Amino acid sequence: MMNLSCKVLSALKGKTLVTAESCTGGGIGAALTAVSGSSQVYKGGVICYTDWVKHNVLGVEQELLDRYGAVSSHVAKSMASGVRKLLQADVAVSVTGLAGPDGDSFGNPVGTVYIGYCSEQKNDVREFTFSGDRESVRRQAVEAALNLILQNN
Repeated sequence: MMNLSCKVLSALKGKTLVTAESCTGGGIGAALTAVSGSSQVYKGGVICYTDWVKHNVLGVEQELLDRYGAVSSHVAKSMASGVRKLLQADVAVSVTGLAGPDGDSFGNPVGTVYIGYCSEQKNDVREFTFSGDRESVRRQAVEAALNLILQNN
């Protein structure tokens, strides 16, 4: 993970990056800040584990949460744009998903993860289905988020 984090920070040199993390609980931020000098790019993030934080801090519309659920492309996209605006950054990445042990009331099974990416030029979301236990799903989500940043920069 260290090598991937270094690649992300190098690719974003001269830009700023922020995160909005739900199921990863700060794992992306932890991976990035493990690299010395990461503060030149990584400004910080919001761990938005509950719908309340998604809505009241990041500005995710309550209608989106009610209609599609927290684990949805709509919410991941809104989280990314919300944290980018809130923390005034060039690039934002968001993660929302189900690491287990259970699925949600919207029919999403464990391992369903949506990762959002937002910059001035692009606002994109990818859907992933990861397998394994809770720790494995979270680790795969962090890795996928870092790779998504690299693909877009």
